[in-house]
Order: sequence, then C-alpha cells, then structure tokens
Amino acid sequence: MKIAVTYENGLIFPHFGHTSQFKIYEVEDGKIAASQVVGAGGQGHGALAGLLRSLQVDTLICGGIGAGAQTALAEAGIRLYGGVSGPADAAVQALLAGTLAYDPDVHCDHHDHAEGHDCAHHSAGHTCGSCRSE
Repeated sequence: MKIAVTYENGLIFPHFGHTSQFKIYEVEDGKIAASQVVGAGGQGHGALAGLLRSLQVDTLICGGIGAGAQTALAEAGIRLYGGVSGPADAAVQALLAGTLAYDPDVHCDHHDHAEGHDCAHHSAGHTCGSCRSE
C-alpha cells in the first residue's frame, strides 16, 4: 500500500490542488516501511491525480479538495480521506490504526463561496464541490 499526504513543514497541506509536495508512505504489514517527500511539479488539480497514480499511490490524505479533483482521484482508483488536518505522520498512523477522523463529504473550502461564484481562479470548467452556479 502507498499513501500520499498533501505536505508542508510536517503538516497536512490544507488544499489538494495547491500543494507543492506530497509525503509518500510505503506500508507493509500494516506498518510504515519507508517515506519520502516528492514535489508536485507545479501541476494543477487534474494532473495531480495522474502524478499520484504514476507513483503507484492508492490512498490520499488531504485537507480540502474540489469536486473535479475528487473525480480524477476516483477515476485513478485512489481512495480519498479528505478534511484532515494536523501532523502528516500522525494522520497516517491513525489511518493504519483505523482511527483517522476525516470528512467523507469534504469539499473545496479554501475560500469563501458566494452564491454564483464559479471558482474562476481554478482551471476552466472546474467548480468546487461547494460552489453554487445557479
């Protein structure tokens, strides 16, 4: 099993699409066998799922994440544990112990969402899971 965590200074970075690095954990027999920090290469939301897939990651722990990125991860076969904060190492240990507190309904929450806001700072066509374009 390989677990990726959005990462900055030992902590879970709060938004998947803006992370500049991941900490990748290799798990064997339910224990962390190795870990390394890898750069995200300046890639955007959709490309990050491809990067994780190329690293053979099957699980992601992160803070906020938009609907488009969630879809890309699902299509890549990567399990998502979003809405998590705090130390990255502790989150992975909690996941392995079956005690990780996460939000199964996590959505993009890195900025305020006003009605009609379409997250224009994201790539064209992407809207955050909590944005309303009515």
